[in-house]
Amino acid sequence: MAMASFAISIFSLATVAPTCKNYRPFLSQTTYSFKSISIRASSTSLDYSTPSSVNEQKAFKPTKTNYWEWKFKDNVIDVYYEEHEHESTGSQKNILMMPTISDVSTVEEWRGVAKDILERSGKLNLRATIVDWPGLGFSSRPKMDYDADVMENFVVDFINEISSSVGGSFGIIFPVSMCGTLGLNMGTSTKRKSLSSIENDLLVFGGGHAATIVVRAAKKGLVKPKAIAAVAPTWAGPLPIVFGRDSSMQTRYGLLRGILRTPGAGWMMYNMLVSNEGAIQSQYKSHVYANPQNVTPAFVQSRYKLTTEKGSRYVPAAFLTGLLDPVNSRDEFLELFSGLEGKTPILVVSTEGSPKRSKAEMEALREARGVSKFVKVAGALLPHEEYPSMVAEELYKFLQENFEVNA
Repeated sequence: MAMASFAISIFSLATVAPTCKNYRPFLSQTTYSFKSISIRASSTSLDYSTPSSVNEQKAFKPTKTNYWEWKFKDNVIDVYYEEHEHESTGSQKNILMMPTISDVSTVEEWRGVAKDILERSGKLNLRATIVDWPGLGFSSRPKMDYDADVMENFVVDFINEISSSVGGSFGIIFPVSMCGTLGLNMGTSTKRKSLSSIENDLLVFGGGHAATIVVRAAKKGLVKPKAIAAVAPTWAGPLPIVFGRDSSMQTRYGLLRGILRTPGAGWMMYNMLVSNEGAIQSQYKSHVYANPQNVTPAFVQSRYKLTTEKGSRYVPAAFLTGLLDPVNSRDEFLELFSGLEGKTPILVVSTEGSPKRSKAEMEALREARGVSKFVKVAGALLPHEEYPSMVAEELYKFLQENFEVNA
């Protein structure tokens, strides 16, 4: 997100300007029976004079924080995830929450929603797991060729392989840097069962590209969640949405991506585009958050820290230039959702304050096949972080309507 504005200004000076032909609007199996839900949009009054709950709520600490060792080809990535649950007995419904992919992506985006939903859970025994993407957040960030297929593979492996003990807790797997200090062997864990259990009790909530990648994996039959909530779903990266995907632009994207991945010049450009507080503050105020008052110095500082870790630039370089885009057009975007019609209930949460192109792609899902319910809330590209209570309310209603939750 923070990288996009500057990069777009550079591309705007290109000798070949994008034409209408090149432009694409943006954004960024077993059959289950479920209740039919009429598609509607909820009316929301935006009061930007009132501080968002994202800055009012007390820090919500997870029940457990762990790492999972993901082996992909010749790479080993320590993936950070955390669990949120209340003391309870009996079987649980698992909610997997996946952050929006961006240069400052983090599990922290979903903590407020997790807290709110667990407090509402009533007779439904819920547990929330929030996971960072490989190369982002608190996960390790090796230099590798990140693309949409890599991220989809991660989603599938995490859902199918990350496991819990018989009692319902994940086995702890410590990152390499911690093993020597604690005297532990990498990969030690307790008896396991898959998150996507026989009872198929897994619900997936995703923001931005995360939502679309999950839907893509589900359409292929690689994962079978009981329901999906797509919050401010996107499918196109910052540059392709503006400049298109013709061969000329793909060459330029490749050049920029190559520079960002180099040891010296890459860090210099990354620090100029992303890893500085001014750029992060500007992006959040312009289009990531709806209310600029919610972008506090402390918040900006917390996001800035995420950009200073070794390897921070590799995933953003791929995202900016379109390599993480799960589809290449709106038609393909709609086809993903229609492919789950009658199989998996899907909630789409659009926002009042999204950028014009992003909103157009969200609105295209309003009457789309496969979308069980469509609502609109306050916010822009990160409504679940900026207005967690509002988003949690819509998500919980969705659970009530589909799974007979009694609050």
